[in-house]
Amino acid sequence: MANTTNGGSGNRRKSVPQSTPESGRLQPQARDFEEAVLGALMLEKDAYPVISDILRPESFYDKIHETIFSAIQDLALQQKPIDMLTVVEQLKKRGDLEQVGGAFYIAQLTSKVVSAAHLEYHARIIAQKYLARELIHVTSNVASKAFDESNDVDDLMQEAESQLFEISQRNLKKDVQQIDPIISEAIKLIQVAANRTDGLSGIQSGFRELDKITSGWQNSDLVIIAARPAMGKTAFVLSMAKHMAIDYNTPVALFSLEMSNVQLVNRLIVNVCQIPGSKIKNGKLEQHEWKQLDVKIQELYNAQIYVDDTPSLSVFELRTKSRRLVREHGVKCIIIDYLQLMNASGMTFGSREQEVSTISRSLKGLAKELNIPIIALSQLNRGVEARVGNEGKRPQLSDLRESGAIEQDADMVCFIHRPEYYKIFTDEEGRDLTGKAEIIIAKHRNGATGHILLTFKSEYAKFQNLDEEQTIQDFRSRMSSQEALMPPPSSSEAFLQREHAETPF
Repeated sequence: MANTTNGGSGNRRKSVPQSTPESGRLQPQARDFEEAVLGALMLEKDAYPVISDILRPESFYDKIHETIFSAIQDLALQQKPIDMLTVVEQLKKRGDLEQVGGAFYIAQLTSKVVSAAHLEYHARIIAQKYLARELIHVTSNVASKAFDESNDVDDLMQEAESQLFEISQRNLKKDVQQIDPIISEAIKLIQVAANRTDGLSGIQSGFRELDKITSGWQNSDLVIIAARPAMGKTAFVLSMAKHMAIDYNTPVALFSLEMSNVQLVNRLIVNVCQIPGSKIKNGKLEQHEWKQLDVKIQELYNAQIYVDDTPSLSVFELRTKSRRLVREHGVKCIIIDYLQLMNASGMTFGSREQEVSTISRSLKGLAKELNIPIIALSQLNRGVEARVGNEGKRPQLSDLRESGAIEQDADMVCFIHRPEYYKIFTDEEGRDLTGKAEIIIAKHRNGATGHILLTFKSEYAKFQNLDEEQTIQDFRSRMSSQEALMPPPSSSEAFLQREHAETPF
């Protein structure tokens, strides 16, 4: 039992030691260091700023010390002096003075301190003990639930992951750096960019005019690509993923929350082989199209594209999988299709808007942690539909759906706008917009905004540069001339026989 006596009689009140429920062992603690830190805070005038970003009230094992530190924190926030007298007065106002052992115990804390020279080191020891207690609490809770067979294991793993993620985020601190080494790093990046023949400093998208404005997708950036449904968001990132992985040999990961991995790969096949999607679905290909498929699909084999089609992906699952992809496969860019289908399970929110805000913040944090660009697709609200004319139909930042935090967290926001979808076939200057898509860079934290035009091949779900109007006709005519010289086995049989022959199962 706790031994509580009146603070005025000269005795202190001791709190009950805490222990882990299943073992009876004392939890990690450093009470002597807690006393030393509290005493130093009341003796040294400028001590609090030294440890303000290291400790919180709950970092203290002893509940009495937690209460005292909370009173010190109150004084600091009110910009009042911190000493033995002001702390006692603050505890009186809070009604906590008797609970902590009275003024005598406060005086005892200050009498035990000789110097505050090692204050920061002592504070970090307290913080480490607190972190260890938090991990014990989480793992004990998970272990207890794991014994209950009525709990779903997948849900339990997700809950455990979210709690560990929360602890790591709370304790993720970076030290302040003097600017010299940062300047050196910046100069190295400039030199690397200067040595590149393309003049880019980031990852090429494959769309030249877009890369001129962005200098490529930059490491640690969160890029939002937003559009109304049917504008071609998925087609755009698939065209981009194809360029990255096949043309530039850049490993890329694609998290598809909307389509299955087979559907996604079918879209890639349509894009690369330039065979209409309807024919890929029903398998009604002409003889030359089977040959076309046979030749062009070779580009996709061994491409460094990693696909995950987990539905309703949580930010915690994404973080775990992304770290593994970067570590094991050297992934340089992550694409998410699309943001609004993600969730932040394991955390409580008052509204969906708050949840989306947490998701967008987490994506930005993940991009910084992994030091790679993260490209997330996003839906727009219906405000676009109510406006008239080509200028009115162009998306705006205010059209981002469910959360203004998306705009704030993103380093770049791009919109996809296809005027012909709205039966607009010419622009203000009378130029033909048929088969054209406008990519609008509405926000660019580290560069210019602007817009570019791309060609959109709807039958192939493909975006391409305006000067790449070469179609598959040359390829087809070459295939036709070969057929005339040496007729192959009919239709799909040759292709399927070849596929089975090369498949080891």
